[in-house]
Amino acid sequence: MTKDELWKPEIPDATLGAGAPPVGSHITDVKSPAPEAELGEVTLEVKNLCTYFYGEEGVGKAVDDVNFYIRRREVLGIVGESGCGKSVTSLSIMRLIPNPPGKTVRGEIIFEGRDLLKLPEDQMRKVRGNKISMIFQEPMTSLNPVFTIGDQITEGIRLHMKLGKHEARERAVEMMELVGIPASRERLDDYPHQFSGGMRQRIMIAMALACDPQLIIADEPTTALDVTIQAQILELMKKLQERLNTSIILITHDLAVIAEMAHRVNVMYAGRVVEEASSRQLFKSPKHPYTTGLLASIPRVDRHGEKLCVIKGTVPSPFNFPKGCRFINRCPLAHEKCENEEPPLIQIKEEPGHSARCWLYEDKQDASVSDEIRRKMLKAGEDMGETE
Repeated sequence: MTKDELWKPEIPDATLGAGAPPVGSHITDVKSPAPEAELGEVTLEVKNLCTYFYGEEGVGKAVDDVNFYIRRREVLGIVGESGCGKSVTSLSIMRLIPNPPGKTVRGEIIFEGRDLLKLPEDQMRKVRGNKISMIFQEPMTSLNPVFTIGDQITEGIRLHMKLGKHEARERAVEMMELVGIPASRERLDDYPHQFSGGMRQRIMIAMALACDPQLIIADEPTTALDVTIQAQILELMKKLQERLNTSIILITHDLAVIAEMAHRVNVMYAGRVVEEASSRQLFKSPKHPYTTGLLASIPRVDRHGEKLCVIKGTVPSPFNFPKGCRFINRCPLAHEKCENEEPPLIQIKEEPGHSARCWLYEDKQDASVSDEIRRKMLKAGEDMGETE
């Protein structure tokens, strides 16, 4: 499935009311990225993860009580705007949070029956780059400019796979060929600046896959790339994931990437997971007002001249979250209970595996709730556009 197929237009809806196609329904196919039956056992489980940063303003709760799991051969998408806690979550899993000022104060990260947060550092080094690898957001700053590509790929191979120098170089050539770098053997001794941005990202993927990890954490791997190279990288990751049976945690703010790649999605806002669902459920029937606003802000080729939804306000500071719902200052449906009590993740009864952190679903869960959220989020965005 290509990205052009994802963005196929629908018949335009005459109204924004009940009966209109769900927001986001135009960017997901009826099929999941891979059949659910092919997914395996749970590879990693995160329980009640809290990572805080300590500064002059006080305690910043960057990640606050986050829970999720990922299965073998699954792609789990974590999506949200900048500052919501996506990258801090991934760095917490790898135990790469700089201390000070950051610290993982509570929670469990269960991998292979062990809590990674309790492992001694020497054992954690055997996990990083070996059983769990990470593709960082910007390859030019992640690759060391004074070492050759060959040195950087073979370092992890020699450390974790205990291969000699020659064998490690052969493995590095094999991985570079696997990710589609031409003349791999000749380019093994080149430096990062001699490669294009797309090729550097392919090298990062080769490094991540070099030791056959069980889990890859991809932190916005296509953000700095143009759309054609982005499509190539995503297609490469999909093929390699299917071939190597690897699990992927895909962190991004691009909903089209999520629609193309992910089996399940966690939407994060202000350090919390505010909605979790399968990829199809999320795009066909978003529940949380924040998710609805994100999907309604995407341009559509079948709606010329329509104003896009704009989510009013700004993300609250992690040093000063509201008492109740953290989305309250941006939500047109907020009421008194939202001000005083933060909602839990509420299971959507008719959709197994779909839950939203919103009091609107506490008592009533029929289609009228989602329709009302959609209308009011769009109306709030239009009102905001008119006043600016």
